[in-house]
Amino acid sequence: MTRVLVTRPEPDAADTAGRVRAIGCEPIVFPLLTMQVTEVRLPAAEGLSGLIVTSANAIRALQQRDALRPYLGLPVYAVGDRTAAAAAAAGFADVESADGDAGDLVALVGERAKAGTFFYPAAAETARDLPKALAASGLLVIAAEIYAMAAATRLDPAIARDLASGEIHAVMVYSRRTAALFAELTELALSPERRRALTLICLSETVASPLVLHGFPRIVLADFPSEEAMLAATLSFSRGQITS
Repeated sequence: MTRVLVTRPEPDAADTAGRVRAIGCEPIVFPLLTMQVTEVRLPAAEGLSGLIVTSANAIRALQQRDALRPYLGLPVYAVGDRTAAAAAAAGFADVESADGDAGDLVALVGERAKAGTFFYPAAAETARDLPKALAASGLLVIAAEIYAMAAATRLDPAIARDLASGEIHAVMVYSRRTAALFAELTELALSPERRRALTLICLSETVASPLVLHGFPRIVLADFPSEEAMLAATLSFSRGQITS
């Protein structure tokens, strides 16, 4: 059976593990990042034209701070369907998905929202400056870093051994930061040969780039930046491994 390392944070990791199991692979869960809610000041809901959300973690962070209710009447612009679903489940009635990545989200907000002030509950580490990108459309975006993703400092020894021996066949990687962290944590654990042999299933080229730079040439890219495309790529890899 194909053994796949799932590196995304909880609670998404457990959900992905269940889906990986459903396609006939064995998931090994080891989140490389852990969400920590911050106490940054939040903007008042009055006068806002909407929320811009790039991760379901932003919704979770607002919930954990018991700060969600004032914003529930606002429209939400979400980066993808799973983030949109999290917003809808939290009680937002007007939710629209860009069904893509940050660039698609910028395009969606720029097209739908002709004016106004928007709240962007963000991570402390973001890959793109959304306020700057949307300023070109004449939109004011107030960003508040309401959560941070704490990085793992080492791999679980059993996982490191399985990676080194080839008993883990593939690794699912969802963010550029996770990719860079995985490369860093495996620097001593994996030989150059194992780096060349290990398959990394990545959400996008942007996510994959740190892995290529650190000697991981076997990259499988999802056809689209979504969980469904990641699972399809994992299934395709698994089938190819069985028939090879």
